[in-house]
Amino acid sequence: MLKRYTMLLVILSLSIFTCSAFAKKAPQYSEQLPKYEYTLRDTVEVKGRQGITTDGDFYYVSASKALYKYDRNWNLVASNTNPFEGYPLPSNHFGDIDVYNGEIYTGAENFIDGVGKDIQIAVHDAKTLKLKRTFNFEPASGQLEVSGITVDPVKRSVWMCSWVGEESGRYLYEYSLDTGKFLRKVHLKPAPQYVQGIYYYKGSIYMTADDGIADDKSPDTLYRADITDLPYADVHKERSFYDVKREGEIEGLNIDPKTGDMLVLFNRGSRIVLGMVKGFYPGYTKEISEVYRFKMTPRK
Repeated sequence: MLKRYTMLLVILSLSIFTCSAFAKKAPQYSEQLPKYEYTLRDTVEVKGRQGITTDGDFYYVSASKALYKYDRNWNLVASNTNPFEGYPLPSNHFGDIDVYNGEIYTGAENFIDGVGKDIQIAVHDAKTLKLKRTFNFEPASGQLEVSGITVDPVKRSVWMCSWVGEESGRYLYEYSLDTGKFLRKVHLKPAPQYVQGIYYYKGSIYMTADDGIADDKSPDTLYRADITDLPYADVHKERSFYDVKREGEIEGLNIDPKTGDMLVLFNRGSRIVLGMVKGFYPGYTKEISEVYRFKMTPRK
């Protein structure tokens, strides 16, 4: 009887330890609300259709197969239209990008009709836009596509997201900034649909999701994931983008370190099927890519 009682105590203790190891205090109602109010300041047309980032001195824009650099007045000062030169694996697609410590971080892949393969993390020089080095991708992570990348300078890690739905799109994927080693994946709860861009800011990762339907004039969405050491993260809606010129395809995002404004890249005019341009809407003969600038005001 004593042995059975002792075993029950051990099992109960292990259960309490296991539960406490992954326990998380339920978020308060205020924590589930948007952290900021967003007021549209202006827009500017750019060459690239994928990602936007800034170090406060220059703006960097990614196209599917190019990198562009603009000054603070949005004058084009440099471009690399052959960015995949020197890559260990052939690539044809960039997603959203980030800049940190004089280097541009990109997630590169071969992307055709909604399917990505040969994912790699490639780092380019912010001055020349040319390749400096690559990180090895971890196939065991379960990630099937890369639509965006961001640097967490506090924990010194790199995060990637996946546009592909189902299991791959339900997670964010973390790598070491120093070694390139895969660290973990974090389950998004709930998982946004068609995540296009991510950006780390003050302990949270902000995500743009192409979850609107252009034909129905349904807007795309900005979400926030509050990241902890747990294997999952609560996701909260920040805003819907009702103020775009025409519903189309949302892409990357960033926050200007000098102004505190959020930058979001949108494409309009083109019909998108499985992530690729398939013709244009009436009144358009080309796709127009624009960076929208929003003032961010903390909510009281």
